[in-house]
Amino acid sequence: MKKKTIDYKAIPGWGMDADPENEPTYPMKNYTGDDHERINYERPPQQPQTVEILQSSERPAPTAVFGTSVPPSGLSGVIRRYAFQHSEDRYRHWIPLLMADRINIFEGVINDIAHGRVPNMIKERGWPVEWKYNRAGMMKKAAAKTAGLVLLAAAITLVVLKVKK
Repeated sequence: MKKKTIDYKAIPGWGMDADPENEPTYPMKNYTGDDHERINYERPPQQPQTVEILQSSERPAPTAVFGTSVPPSGLSGVIRRYAFQHSEDRYRHWIPLLMADRINIFEGVINDIAHGRVPNMIKERGWPVEWKYNRAGMMKKAAAKTAGLVLLAAAITLVVLKVKK
């Protein structure tokens, strides 16, 4: 059976970035010619691993450079380790990572208090600045959150009353 050849030039847009004279981002980009040298990319030296690095199951090796300032720890670290056991195309990967981020906030507050620092939540959340520059937006968000809390309280009350009957 004869192999079918494909005329790539017939595909609209194929190779549009191959011609350095036809650069679609000109004049916004300072063209150096390096963009067309991507195939000759030299991987930077591997950063030494001094802390635990969580790695995607889709990657054969760790990235050349990574952050080391906040290694996984505590309950959020346990959740992150679980998340990285699963493929990135699954909710079992992303939902636990979102949960771990939220839990890490509470772990940080507990850590601050344990070290004798009382966090200034009002300033850290940016409320004074928001009140100064976006008062209407802040009021709208506060009203929405209050309504959500009222609905949540009503739902919990209904469940508790049903259980008691």
